[in-house]
Amino acid sequence: MKSTSALATVVLLALVSGARNEDDAQPCATVQASGSVVPLGSPVTATCVVRGDCPLVTGQAVRIEWRLGDRLLPAGPGAPESGLVSQVVIPSFNHTREFLTCCVQASPVQVVAGVEIRAGYPPEAPRNLSCQTNLTAPITLTCSWDPGQQETHLHTKYTLHTQICDSNENDTYEPLPGVHRYGIPRSGFVLFSNIHIYVKAVNELGEATSAAVDLEPVSAAKFDPPTIVRIQEVPKKHGCLKLTWDLSQQLAWTASLRLDMEVRLTPADGGQWGERPILLSGVRTSRSVELCRLLHGTRYLAQIRVRYQRGPWSEWSPSRAGVTLENAPAGRLDCWLKASHDRADKALDVLLFWKPSKQFRANGQNVSYTVVGKRNRKVCSTTGHYCAFRVSSRVKKVYLSAVNAVGKSSPTEVWIHPPGTREAVSNVTVVPRDDRSLLVQWRSQRSSGLTGFVVEWRPLLQTDPSSTQFELTDQNQTQLFIAGSLEPYEPYGISVYPRFKDGIGPPQTVEAYSREKAPSMVPKLQITKIWKSHVELAWDEIPLEQRNGFIQNYTVFYCDPKGHFQVANADPKERRVVLRGLNSESLYEAFLMVSTLGGSLNGSAVHFEVESFDAAAVVEIVTVAVVGLLLAAIVVVTTCFSNNKSLNGRFWPAVPDPANSSITRWTSESTQDSNLALDNEEPNPMYLSHLSFLDVPVKPSKGDDDPWSSTAGDTSDLGESICGSPLLPDYSGSNSDSVPYATVVFSAPCSGPAPEDPQVYLRSESTQPLLETEESSSPKCYHNMGTVEMPDEQCFFGPSHDGVPETGEGGGTLWDDFPFLRALALNDTEND
Repeated sequence: MKSTSALATVVLLALVSGARNEDDAQPCATVQASGSVVPLGSPVTATCVVRGDCPLVTGQAVRIEWRLGDRLLPAGPGAPESGLVSQVVIPSFNHTREFLTCCVQASPVQVVAGVEIRAGYPPEAPRNLSCQTNLTAPITLTCSWDPGQQETHLHTKYTLHTQICDSNENDTYEPLPGVHRYGIPRSGFVLFSNIHIYVKAVNELGEATSAAVDLEPVSAAKFDPPTIVRIQEVPKKHGCLKLTWDLSQQLAWTASLRLDMEVRLTPADGGQWGERPILLSGVRTSRSVELCRLLHGTRYLAQIRVRYQRGPWSEWSPSRAGVTLENAPAGRLDCWLKASHDRADKALDVLLFWKPSKQFRANGQNVSYTVVGKRNRKVCSTTGHYCAFRVSSRVKKVYLSAVNAVGKSSPTEVWIHPPGTREAVSNVTVVPRDDRSLLVQWRSQRSSGLTGFVVEWRPLLQTDPSSTQFELTDQNQTQLFIAGSLEPYEPYGISVYPRFKDGIGPPQTVEAYSREKAPSMVPKLQITKIWKSHVELAWDEIPLEQRNGFIQNYTVFYCDPKGHFQVANADPKERRVVLRGLNSESLYEAFLMVSTLGGSLNGSAVHFEVESFDAAAVVEIVTVAVVGLLLAAIVVVTTCFSNNKSLNGRFWPAVPDPANSSITRWTSESTQDSNLALDNEEPNPMYLSHLSFLDVPVKPSKGDDDPWSSTAGDTSDLGESICGSPLLPDYSGSNSDSVPYATVVFSAPCSGPAPEDPQVYLRSESTQPLLETEESSSPKCYHNMGTVEMPDEQCFFGPSHDGVPETGEGGGTLWDDFPFLRALALNDTEND
């Protein structure tokens, strides 16, 4: 616009300067174009004629130039016979408005003439002409139209023309520029007379007229929304409602008109209006309408709208509620029963679900459900859609009924089967379709008695069985589309059960999300172990309500002080990772990223440092060594205690206790052998003999012929001690202050079987004060002497010099040399 105004100023100055004086008003040149307004893109031809007496060209060669705005155009040849003439041709004028100027080449260039050229399009015929009558004050007939898709770039004038058919009255109305609607006042039309209406568009390139509309203004009226006065049940008519309605007070004059009405109904608990409203024709406001074929005992919400003939529909009225007459429930219920064993009392724990079938009608407002067994014994009663109870394993079926204020439905027979083991379902998969739907697919295995399947789903974040839903399918169906009741980012457990004639088989269960996103939180990394070159990191499990999908992987990112990042992936089930190959005494930074199919989330960073001295390894080695030593010590001690008796026998020989010795109980009256047992606590009991002594006469002196009074060098002190025992009368021993004792040990009592080993005589090695301290030690072995057939290898007090014992007459042993054994032999003879 600035360049255009500048050019216009230049042209005016040139025209003024081209005049010689005030009386000379003719310009130096004129420009004639093929048109000042042309269609956009069309060719334009212009001619410039310069007067010969123009002072700008007098007495000098002149060259004429053409400019379109700021752009220079090539000029055509001049015409000398008629003065200075130049012509230009513009093949396509693509500007909506521009100046074309004629210039003379001088110093500087002078504009001598010019013309403004505008371009655009002729108007399109207006489309979609429609008119609507407003019956509320002020009453008007408003018409609107569409000017078309193409911009004309030129000023276009629209006019609305009307003609009342009955009076031939014509009127023209001009809306404001840029406005494509106009409201005809009440004086310009008659409500019940047809009117002819059209729109005309005009600009500098042409004009166009819309298609005409003929209408009766009242039929084009859009009524105000009607009002439902009341809605009530129809007496003695089940499934019917009576609806009374009215229009606003401003439309009271239309009470005599027959209007069309549409009614839409929906159950109060349904939430969605019916797809097809009920159409009622020729209704009047003074009369009520009846709506039938509705559900019994159901609360409905109703809305209405009206129109006259083919006029526009009014807006929907406000909702109003009404209830049809109740009736007893009808139809059957779809049931799904699960049973489990209670081994404690041999009963069945039953969980029964149900829902209305397509044929079921509640026919009432307050509907409850009862489950009864044999003899109409009530098992449970509830207003929900599930029931949990316990029955005896002998109960085979129960009966389910719906109950309202009027009556109850026919009972639905429900069989109770214990849980079965036959499998008929495999490869259950779930595919999300959108945010609120899933496609469940499974593979059916051939099995006799298979009647169908049960698909059960429930939100895993809720434990209440009331949130469980199910669907029954036939045996040929292997997929089910679940929609409507699912929420995105929430986990669902979906199970498919096979149904048999005699029970329910085990299910196949999977988890699914209708849509996933990144988890809501990331667990904090915890440093569990640090070694010399590696670190173990662990983290807690994400709560189910914050996962928002299936955890695909855990990824640990860690970097050293130089900023070198490394990545370690962890098993989602283990929730731990070991970072290896770390540099000692370096500070590392790590963070955890948790990913699902819907996205990933990063957690907070932790810092850790690997020490050069692996204290954990040292502690571990020391611990293992100490534990090994303790185990070895325990084994050794245990072995020692298990063999303590044998060890005691080897390292500490058994010394008879004089206080407990049987010799203290010897009496002179003993005439027979008796076997005395040692203490019961000793593992190897020894049997001690009672010794019987001969009544040896006392001699006044000790002679060489007295075998009992021989010196210690000739006989052992044992014989002296026994012969000089204080238990014997007239005893005089060599040492009256000492009480030596001895016993014969044998392995079995006399009443038992003969032992394989010979009896052994033992001499006590005790150094107690009661024993003779000057006596030599006892013989190493002393075997009892037999009366006949004594083996040569038997010995007493040690072997003889020639290996053969001395014998007397008759092959007997010389008893005189062994008085103690002779006494035993004599005692045995007396006992016999």
